[in-house]
Amino acid sequence: MADQFVVRSLEEIRFWSRIMKEHSLFLKLGFNCDDTQLIDEADRFYRVFEDIENRSHSYSFDTDPRTISEFNKIVHQAVCHIWAFKRKVLGLILHCKILGNNFPLLVDHVSREAAYFMKRLEQLNTGTLDALPDAVINENVFFLRIMADHAKFINHLLDPSERKLVEQARHFSHDFDQLLFQAIDLDSMRPQSQTQPILDQFVDQNRVSVRQLRDFKKTAHELIEACRIKSIIPPLLADHVFREASHFLEILDSFDLALSNPR
Repeated sequence: MADQFVVRSLEEIRFWSRIMKEHSLFLKLGFNCDDTQLIDEADRFYRVFEDIENRSHSYSFDTDPRTISEFNKIVHQAVCHIWAFKRKVLGLILHCKILGNNFPLLVDHVSREAAYFMKRLEQLNTGTLDALPDAVINENVFFLRIMADHAKFINHLLDPSERKLVEQARHFSHDFDQLLFQAIDLDSMRPQSQTQPILDQFVDQNRVSVRQLRDFKKTAHELIEACRIKSIIPPLLADHVFREASHFLEILDSFDLALSNPR
């Protein structure tokens, strides 16, 4: 039987290393052509995480846990470095040291995802993953904000003449802001808020909205690839945010199953 530490580690690394690799590309594309040092740094991070992604697929779920523990440490160091790079870029933008097409919120967004990945690797290697009631709240607070950000980015990158899609993106932005506020309220009520009925309802409600957003992103990606709508969203970015919504939905599904079958 595969070691669950190995399975969880490889699944997290395979998913998030690809995300980090693509962040490097998106940041690079948003720099001005004369920001050569930043472009070179982004290129380097792209190669680093491409190598990590490829290496993660060279391991199987039967790999020795000690090997994966060492791999986690290597990946963690790389994630620490890209997190620092992202925060540096954010500082340069906010201090008007560089101009370009990277929204400050987008740079903050991708740095939050790097921080999340760092923490997950630390938790896996120390065996300190959150207990189910805490995981339900923590994961939702994190991912609901990510989903709300995505809706805002889509809204701003669609051509204004795509009025129907722009309105849908605004609706999702508002919906996920409200869900995030509810999650933060539940967080502040801990541990009294962590009852089975409350957590059940919390997960069920969020699953409905995430599924709708995931389907919206899937449709948007298909339309962008077919050149059927007007936007400045690259197909890869559309696919990127779709995969993140799908990942969140998988987490919610696992919570639903765990809450329905308590040990």
